[in-house]
Amino acid sequence: MPEVELPLIGDAARRARAAARVLRTLPTATKDAALLAMADALVAHTDDVLAANAADVEAARAGGTPDAMLDRLRLDADRVAGVAEALRQLVALPDPVGDVVRGSTLENGLQLRQVRVPLGVIGIVYEARPNVTVDAAGLCLKSGNAALLRGSASAYRTNVVLVQVLAEAAAKAGLPADSVQLLPAERASVGELLNARGLVDVVIPRGGAELIQRVVRESTVPVIETGVGNCHVYVDASADAEMAEAIVLNAKTHRVSVCNSAETLLVHRDSPLLGRLLTALVDAGVTLHGDDAARAAHDAVVPATDEDWAAEYLSMDMAVRVVDDLPHALDHIAEWGSGHSEAIVADSASAIGAFVAGVDAAAVLVNASTRFTDGGEFGFGAEIGISTQKLHARGPLGLPELTSTTYVVTGTGHTR
Repeated sequence: MPEVELPLIGDAARRARAAARVLRTLPTATKDAALLAMADALVAHTDDVLAANAADVEAARAGGTPDAMLDRLRLDADRVAGVAEALRQLVALPDPVGDVVRGSTLENGLQLRQVRVPLGVIGIVYEARPNVTVDAAGLCLKSGNAALLRGSASAYRTNVVLVQVLAEAAAKAGLPADSVQLLPAERASVGELLNARGLVDVVIPRGGAELIQRVVRESTVPVIETGVGNCHVYVDASADAEMAEAIVLNAKTHRVSVCNSAETLLVHRDSPLLGRLLTALVDAGVTLHGDDAARAAHDAVVPATDEDWAAEYLSMDMAVRVVDDLPHALDHIAEWGSGHSEAIVADSASAIGAFVAGVDAAAVLVNASTRFTDGGEFGFGAEIGISTQKLHARGPLGLPELTSTTYVVTGTGHTR
């Protein structure tokens, strides 16, 4: 047990640890039945969820929260149905617990298997988006882990109702009590969670750069680092015009408040599409921040600064740079990118190959929108976040990424 005092979360963490010991032994059928029960309960309690969410949204609006952030916070009946459906989709996915990653028979006859096992107790710190509450709970439970959820104060009313509904349904379906718990929204609870080494096995932050850096900087508990999304779309000189326009518009405007929306457009100087792309973006309501070449191509483009190249706007803004060639595009991404998602639009196989080999990101998209970097779109079901680190897990954090491994060594009386 940790020596540090944990007055806000200590009891919850100890109960979660007891629950995790049971969860790791449960058969897939029991976990799947609980997920289905949780999904049904969410739909049945939609009115309760929406009433709490309306109060959160109104309080956030009164506090001056920007519209893009309000969109992250807001639920409606369709969104509740969507997160319930995400739980049902998890049922259809393979249970990673017990999977044999590799195995062999050693020369001495010992049988060696590396088997997936749950991480244990997972603490998740996130901002605003209450759908994360449901996604995180479902992913943790399917992978045999107990979940300690610490959402933002702005979504606290919504999260209280969501966790009550989920926890009650899970318990009735046979999961241990305290498998899913909501931690207090007090700021101090984050610090306690980060120092609960020995009770909490891993912490996953999901939110803005300030939150993520605080968790990475202060945590004594191991961290799976998710990252902000300063995503780029590079349009090569060989790109098809209609394809490029469709991808750029979708990547920027489909949903601006999420981390896989594109924030910077890079266009090859020999591409004839610059004016067309800029006009399409301006017509869609995007404010463009560009270099001299971009400004010369469209009079609506305002000057870009280093702050624009670094920005995760999460709004109807986009930075635009005209690059001399593909290596120049790669240099820009290396300097300013966040390692999340990078896309190329091109017909040239050599350009595509060079981009895929040269860019360093959790996801590289070829002739496709950055909006596809998502656990659900990848077929993983829900996700906890997009990991931009390079250890253990990278990209959408799905079920296998929430497991560790144990080596099982079987002998016939072997001694050394």
